[in-house]
Amino acid sequence: MKRTTVTSGIAVSAVSLLLLSACGGGGSASADSDEPIVIGMIADQSGATGDVGAPYNEGMLAYVDYINANGGIEGREIQAESNDYAYEIPKAEELYRRYVNDEAVAIQGWGTGDTEALRTRVANDELPFMSGSFAEDLTDPEESPYNFLVAPTYSDQMRVALNWISEDAGGQAGVAVLHHDSPFGTSPVEDGQAWVDEQGLDIDYKSYAMPAGTTNYAGLLSQISDAKYIVIQNVSSPAAQLAKDLQAQGGDQKIVCLNWCANELFITSAGDAADGHVMIQPIAPLNAGKPGHEQITSYLEEKGEDPESKITSYVQGWYTMHVMAEGIRHTISEGNDLTGANIRESLETMGGIDTGEVIGDGTVEFSADSHRGSTSSNLYEVKDGKMEEIESGVTP
Repeated sequence: MKRTTVTSGIAVSAVSLLLLSACGGGGSASADSDEPIVIGMIADQSGATGDVGAPYNEGMLAYVDYINANGGIEGREIQAESNDYAYEIPKAEELYRRYVNDEAVAIQGWGTGDTEALRTRVANDELPFMSGSFAEDLTDPEESPYNFLVAPTYSDQMRVALNWISEDAGGQAGVAVLHHDSPFGTSPVEDGQAWVDEQGLDIDYKSYAMPAGTTNYAGLLSQISDAKYIVIQNVSSPAAQLAKDLQAQGGDQKIVCLNWCANELFITSAGDAADGHVMIQPIAPLNAGKPGHEQITSYLEEKGEDPESKITSYVQGWYTMHVMAEGIRHTISEGNDLTGANIRESLETMGGIDTGEVIGDGTVEFSADSHRGSTSSNLYEVKDGKMEEIESGVTP
């Protein structure tokens, strides 16, 4: 199991990270403490979603390195304890217990299955929890009081996709939703059907699981040959394989990728088979040149790294950690002890957190009534191997 602790002055690279033993977070809760701020990180670097999980985790660690090198949070460093759980829920639960023992004040998780499995413990322990999961049932503070989603839910992304398909088709459209065979994959499926029914969309909507480990989707494509559009709720690698198989068959169906396959890795893996397909992506890629990208590109250039080598998942990890850090900053600046309950209150009451147009319409804002930080996604089309923006700030 990979374990990484990041403190000031430690450079983070995509290839290797300096491994240090954790030094604990004792005494970090006091408002006037100068102890490091411990944040536990549950990362998928080698499991079923590691293709996007690893750069996401790298982006988080890079933000920690960046903020520590620039004075930390109100003069206090972040001590990020990052470990690979390989997309296995029991390992996530083990890591969570370790971070609680290390007196973490907040947790950065990853998958939908483990985020939902930990939801009750997180609430009981009063630990703010952000993750790579945008499952809609995590946004209700009554059910998930310590879970926060920085971007539109998978269901909101699905609604945007279906609205776009309805308009693009100009009439009746067959839609096949292909999804990861997990809670992550199924999260928006029922909500998509409900949206079709509620909005009266002229869409024939069907869903299919994408079997794990499949190296050829010809059989699955034959089952959905009547569908004009294919919505994919999966990560980049299987989505790219499906695009290549579609091209090999001479199919003309339009693929619409949601968050975790809507990135540069899908494009590079699929090659010219990616061209013409559409992406629903709440996080602006680095090539979009948004104001919030400047600190990332400057950081990478200082480290001698090429910004073009970083996919959108890296940006998403960076800004998810930024949102959490801003909640912590507000708590300290208000003179409150750095407890989970106080960080939660800060996130719910501090108003909008500026992301420089990187997430949705640029602002992430929570409230006591909703932990859905944004409802806006961006639409992109793949043209000549690039993500070209069709429309920004689109809501259902």
